[in-house]
Amino acid sequence: MLNWMNCGGLSDEGRQWLADFERRERARTGIKLKVGYNKVFGFYIEVKKAFAAKVPREYIRKQTLTDAERFVTEELKAFEAKFLSAEERIKALEYEIFERIRREVARYAREIQSVAAKIAELDMLLSFAEVASANRYCRPQVDDGSEIVIRGGRHPVVEHQVEDFVPNDVVLNEENRLIILTGPNMSGKSTFLRQIALIVLLAQIGSFVPADYAKIGIVDRIFTRVGAYDDLSMGQSSFMVEMSETANILNNATARSLVILDEIGRGTSTLDGLSIAWAVASYLHEKVKAKTLFATHFHELTELASSLEHAKCFFVSVEERNNQIFFVRKVKEGKGSRSYGIQVAELAGLPEEVIEHAKAVLKMLEARQARERSVGEEGEEKASESIRRDARCKEAGEEREAAMRVLEELKSLHLDEISPREALNKLYELKSEIERAGK
Repeated sequence: MLNWMNCGGLSDEGRQWLADFERRERARTGIKLKVGYNKVFGFYIEVKKAFAAKVPREYIRKQTLTDAERFVTEELKAFEAKFLSAEERIKALEYEIFERIRREVARYAREIQSVAAKIAELDMLLSFAEVASANRYCRPQVDDGSEIVIRGGRHPVVEHQVEDFVPNDVVLNEENRLIILTGPNMSGKSTFLRQIALIVLLAQIGSFVPADYAKIGIVDRIFTRVGAYDDLSMGQSSFMVEMSETANILNNATARSLVILDEIGRGTSTLDGLSIAWAVASYLHEKVKAKTLFATHFHELTELASSLEHAKCFFVSVEERNNQIFFVRKVKEGKGSRSYGIQVAELAGLPEEVIEHAKAVLKMLEARQARERSVGEEGEEKASESIRRDARCKEAGEEREAAMRVLEELKSLHLDEISPREALNKLYELKSEIERAGK
């Protein structure tokens, strides 16, 4: 039978004609032939080679296959020409109808676009209303003042991903335009920064906001510098990207802008990073005068609150019980006391050996800083010598540990079971370990 799948454009009448033609030719010739179609050769009659001798003289060979021959007849060619002509006519009619519809639509383009814009606006407002109703949003007071007051503010996304989300307040105005925020990692600093920016944005686009109360003075732009990543395609490190984005903020922000900065200066050395962060915060406060939230792990930056007139310090509180920390996630005015970095690393699952080593190093560094602060110019050399002695002791300890490891490996060797070459390689390996420990 005819493979109708290859004749997608055939009308019902054309399919019927081909089916009738196939039945008629089978009866006339006594051959179990079939009628087919492809895009290269068009319609054809296919006959297995076993029946090649019975093919009528009027059949015209069109293609030879491995196990079959394909033929056409004048009658089949006439049908094909008629069929293709009909197909072209159908396509022409379809395009003509399409053009007519397009012209008709174009006559009402302005009306259609106006209706589409109104439907889009209605869809947006309905979405705002649905979200506000479902999530207890409040209607913000939006004015052209310079004050941003948020009570019980929440992050519109994070509050659905955690249990017992902790709301927080913030006040930014002429008297308090720079907030320096400290607190350990995972305490919620970044979430707090982002929720302030999102609440301001939602208020200015006409939405209710996730808060108990909000008074939002219109800002001209919201600038953010959060996260860290490399732009390898441009040959830029994460620190270079950070500095480029910071430069964009300093060069374009105004007194009507809202600036969100998260960990400026962390991509370089501590002193360089602290110096840059200090200068950026001062510039935003003194020159740009933008409302700024500045999260940092540099506790030295909290000293800015006493030197800058319109700056205040806030911290994300934590509770410490039995040498464990618990994140309260409440933002309070004041200076954070510690970063709790080692405790956070322990919560993350670092091996106990690494945690204990980190605590020992921290105690050594804190003791070193205490000594350096307690000595004047006369005692600086003694402190340096003490530090060097600590380093030498540490190096000696590392050498002893390496020697013990080498001895243990030597004891565990079964000399009768290894080849001379393996023994020589092992000797080089142990010698290298001793040399590395002595450097």
